[in-house]
Amino acid sequence: MKKVVSLLLSLVVALSVAACSTPATSTDASSSTASSAASSSASSSVDATEAKPTTDRSGAAITLPDSVGTVISMAPSITETLVHLGCADSIIAIDVNSASAVEGLSADLPQFDMMAPDAEKMAALSPDVVFVSSMSTVDGQNPFQPLIDLGISVVSIPTSATIEDIHKDITFIGQVMGRNEEAAAINAELKSQLDEIAALATTVTEPKTVYFEIAPAPYAYSTSSGTYLNEMIELVGAKNILADQNAPEGWMSVDPEVVVEGNPDVIFTNVSYVDDPVNEILNREGWSEVNAVKNQQVFKVDTSASAQPNENIVTALWEMGTALYPEVFVKE
Repeated sequence: MKKVVSLLLSLVVALSVAACSTPATSTDASSSTASSAASSSASSSVDATEAKPTTDRSGAAITLPDSVGTVISMAPSITETLVHLGCADSIIAIDVNSASAVEGLSADLPQFDMMAPDAEKMAALSPDVVFVSSMSTVDGQNPFQPLIDLGISVVSIPTSATIEDIHKDITFIGQVMGRNEEAAAINAELKSQLDEIAALATTVTEPKTVYFEIAPAPYAYSTSSGTYLNEMIELVGAKNILADQNAPEGWMSVDPEVVVEGNPDVIFTNVSYVDDPVNEILNREGWSEVNAVKNQQVFKVDTSASAQPNENIVTALWEMGTALYPEVFVKE
């Protein structure tokens, strides 16, 4: 668990960020996966008209104030959704990573370490709600327990494992903030984009294989099945070479030889703390005969859009689709 948390944190810190699905075995299977991912992600979302929730997204009981005026957000994906909901003025403090990852925030907001927050200083700000994610919990220890003990509403939104979870998270945040209509509008636009992408993917006749690197060598990390990122790869009509690895919670360290043996057609990277991650992969020792390297099919994907599980994943999806199948992924 500690490895998974460290991975997710490194993705956010670097702005460079777990429902399993099996890799497609044919063009039809790949198309079916893409279509079902887009449709199911919206169909099972929570009713956006219901009253204030009494449990958070982790299932823990919560008591929310009648009106939420001020919030602290301790995860960039949550912070960005709050801004998109029109709640930027309600945010009175953020995690350090949100400051560089999210646009539309006041430059002078207090910042806290999501792994070791100063609970006393946070409490002094008197927030109505503190939004947190599973990235802050290590070995079962909740660094926000002192705030809960003080009676402050601490609302947990675990890192989304699927695109369906992303829809539910948006709805939930909207309910907490009293922005149900705005959340519904964001979800509707997200569904529309996903439907368009899925429809385009059904026209792919020869699915390509992909390796998506989210931390570079020598400590390379990627995704197997059971993550929203693997779902994104399938949604654009491709096959993740690591999908059958069945890593715990989906995220996994990668032996370079596994990638060489998998011989992907395309390599994506969202690493942002290496000067030129694409060039580093193209010149990586022992990878010269990998198809993606040999054919110069290594691409950088927007780090924030692929590392933060929220509505902004569509930005990364379009980048991935365009890189994979430029003749197919053309926006209308």
